[in-house]
Amino acid sequence: MMTDSQFWQLVTAANLASDSETLAAQLTKQLELLTDQELAAFDKHFTLKMRDSYTWDLWGAAFVIAGCNSEFAFSEFRCWLISRGETTFDQALSQPDSLSSLDIALDKEGFANPYLDEYDLIAGQLFEARNEHELPFFPSGHSQPRGKRFKDKAKGLKLNYPLLFARYWAV
Repeated sequence: MMTDSQFWQLVTAANLASDSETLAAQLTKQLELLTDQELAAFDKHFTLKMRDSYTWDLWGAAFVIAGCNSEFAFSEFRCWLISRGETTFDQALSQPDSLSSLDIALDKEGFANPYLDEYDLIAGQLFEARNEHELPFFPSGHSQPRGKRFKDKAKGLKLNYPLLFARYWAV
């Protein structure tokens, strides 16, 4: 089986400034060394972290940072958050405004780009390539994010995410 510590060692980006493709390649390389049972355990851990981070408070932070306004984008945001490591992940869950202290890569237009495409699918893709069938399904959890939906008006965002608002919204 896989411990939380082992999970975080695998999933945390070695270089936080790396682009999505580099991070995905690094994780793929590490996961290729795992047995099928370990891949399944990793996938379960990842799914649980995605479930833990499926909150309106965190989605509000993603909205302030980068205009995150879809389920797909919020999933990519949570993958990015997981890649930042256990300490950052736990801090963001308890205080989403703490994300204001992170250096977030910018896209071509100069906007914050806290997204990591398909990071959550790597273990399943490797497993399927080896076995010609999918990993056992592990439900990701809730049909709606936990908590109370954030209000997307500037006044409420400034009140609930003062540090993020000052850094990303008011620019």
